[in-house]
Amino acid sequence: MKIGMCMFLWTTNVTKKHEPLLRDIKAAGFDGVEIPIFEGTPDDYARLGEILDRIGLQRTAVSAMGDPAMNLISPDAATRKAGIAFVKNAIDCAAALGAHTLSGPLHSTLGAFSGAGPTAAEFKRSLSSQRAIGDHAGKKGVTIGLEALNRFECYLFNTMDALCAHIDEVDRPHIRAMYDTFHANIEEADPIGAYTRNRKNIVHVHISENDRGVPGRGNIPWKETFAAIRKSGYDDWLTIEAFGRGLKDLAAATKVWRDFSEGPEAVYRDGCKHIRNGWKKAA
Repeated sequence: MKIGMCMFLWTTNVTKKHEPLLRDIKAAGFDGVEIPIFEGTPDDYARLGEILDRIGLQRTAVSAMGDPAMNLISPDAATRKAGIAFVKNAIDCAAALGAHTLSGPLHSTLGAFSGAGPTAAEFKRSLSSQRAIGDHAGKKGVTIGLEALNRFECYLFNTMDALCAHIDEVDRPHIRAMYDTFHANIEEADPIGAYTRNRKNIVHVHISENDRGVPGRGNIPWKETFAAIRKSGYDDWLTIEAFGRGLKDLAAATKVWRDFSEGPEAVYRDGCKHIRNGWKKAA
């Protein structure tokens, strides 16, 4: 098991100026960090990878698509093409960074709604988009971890069962799933069962409290969650994802209107201890 910290708490564009913070995250006991990919070139991420190597931090990557002009399930072919190009570039950047996993809701536009549930036509268009993305990801050695989001952030995939049934139909080895405790807490009647039923597709796990604050201070059933993950044989990343008000656009997208902790340090220091203790007790 490896413990990661998603950099969304501070930025959507990690650069050399974040090196002191990255060093402190390493000192807090983390094995790696999750790097957002929204802008930049593969060369930019290769340089960032060199910084992480010097610090001794491994890395995963995360991204999302908030622009309707890049919607992967749009009826407009040019819009879908733009979305596929965006994800392919993110894959290239992840590969240059040295990340083998790129996760997030990379199936549809974040926060865009049709006013109805997903249609058969949208699922069909998603299959085509994801297969094209999966083929590119395979060439680059990057696995996509698609994320089911709660109903207030997307409408295409809200549950792990629905997401993983679609992934099975996509039938590409580099298109897989991520399990997020925050979203499961909202949408799943049985969050633990949603994990165990779909374990074969899960390549990444986000540790996120029910209020998106400090893991361990809310009402997520952590004892049962860690026990299920460990019992399943999963031995990869447990990455903390938390949000604050520091980034205006991201705070608006994630509906963060208040502070959830006394500061970011509490999130990553207490959060890291929470994961290590929970994992140990689940042995």
